Amino acid sequence: MALSRTGPVRSEAARLAILDAAVSLFTERGYDHLTMEGIARRAGVGKQTIYRWWPSKGDVIAEAILEGRLLGGRRDLPDTGDARADLAAWLTDLFTLRASPDGEGLLRSLVAAAAGSAETGRRLRAEILAAPLSHRLSQAMGGITGPRLDAAADALLGAVILRALSREDFGQDDMLLLVDAIVGPAAR
Repeated sequence: MALSRTGPVRSEAARLAILDAAVSLFTERGYDHLTMEGIARRAGVGKQTIYRWWPSKGDVIAEAILEGRLLGGRRDLPDTGDARADLAAWLTDLFTLRASPDGEGLLRSLVAAAAGSAETGRRLRAEILAAPLSHRLSQAMGGITGPRLDAAADALLGAVILRALSREDFGQDDMLLLVDAIVGPAAR
């Protein structure tokens, strides 16, 4: 689902061409070398067309992620029956992605897009992280719901974002400790 916009109605073909071009260029060159000019040239549209719908390259990348064009299955949490291990494995996968050549640029684009647009930030939180994360956190925390679950999801996401922005490497054991800190230690 596309982010809602004001202004002229856009061509779906142009929108898809822009997103395809952004993903392709991001994959080829990384976020630092991604430009609105390059996206426009690759998509065969005017730069003003892109700016009419997206204020920044981060917003274009955010929409590509929200539509499943980037990240793919990394948005989905595993479901092996062990919610704690699944959360730790998912977090480890996110940190592996962050450590990849494109991962840091991807993270920066998400932070920039969310900082630049409250609507984009809410959608990224709701569609990428909060909904699937809340479900698995609820399982790990004995089925809780409501404000306590929301607070746990916020705490875990906040810790992940801070750790990722600090560019620290974390392994599976580190992720299990983080999950334990949020949901409480596993029963032994």
